[in-house]
Amino acid sequence: MISGATRVLVILGDPVEKLRSPEGFGRRFEANGIDAVMIAVHVAPQDLTRVVAGLKCWRNLAGIVVTMPHKTAMLGLADEVLETGRLVGAVNALRPAGDGRWQADMFDGTGFVTGLAAQGQSAHGRRVGLLGAGGAGAAIAVSLARAGIAAIAVHDLDGAKAKRLVETLRAAFPELDARVGPPDLGDVDLLVNATPIGMRDDDPLPWDLTGLRAGTIVGDVMTKPDTPPFIAAAERLGAPVVRGRDMYEGQVRELGAFFGFRFDR
Repeated sequence: MISGATRVLVILGDPVEKLRSPEGFGRRFEANGIDAVMIAVHVAPQDLTRVVAGLKCWRNLAGIVVTMPHKTAMLGLADEVLETGRLVGAVNALRPAGDGRWQADMFDGTGFVTGLAAQGQSAHGRRVGLLGAGGAGAAIAVSLARAGIAAIAVHDLDGAKAKRLVETLRAAFPELDARVGPPDLGDVDLLVNATPIGMRDDDPLPWDLTGLRAGTIVGDVMTKPDTPPFIAAAERLGAPVVRGRDMYEGQVRELGAFFGFRFDR
């Protein structure tokens, strides 16, 4: 039961109707006997700064999680950005540091790599096609690079954004074959959708899977529906998949620790 002593987490996004996090954190809080709750707040990009300024005044706020399209904009709203967030150039979590300052970091990428491992797959040596160079895409790219992928092709409708991510990867991981461009389905063995395409019912597929090689892993960051159209199309072709929920489960424990919660169950 929510009371005046309940600690509050919020997740900000646009839209928020299909977010899994409030339910997932709620189950973890209940299972571990933690008096806390997460609520979803629908915030348009032009309102983000004002909303975050107001949230920082909440004395019972444990922290803020952000999802698309706010992960890059949140950089400018933190007093301190930790190492992964600095490298990625985006964050998905913001917490009070206890001295009036707010710290931010990024957990999407480690969540994806952990989710990949949970499906019995390794990132090491993979040739990756990445759709989307925003906050989630950049985080996944950095974590995959740390996990030892061999090559990555980054595609984004904003070519400058894709170029910046590739330049970051080349500087931080000089042994990685990183380039800007659309994925070649005859070459990649891991294809990841890190765009918001798929959140709305009338969205097209983010990429045509015609010509997908047998055994190529297909991943998607969408958490709702559990099987978004891109994953459904891959499964019809017999491809192994990594769902958004796999990525989500992989980062929940780390996010909980970041906000001071211990999830034993």
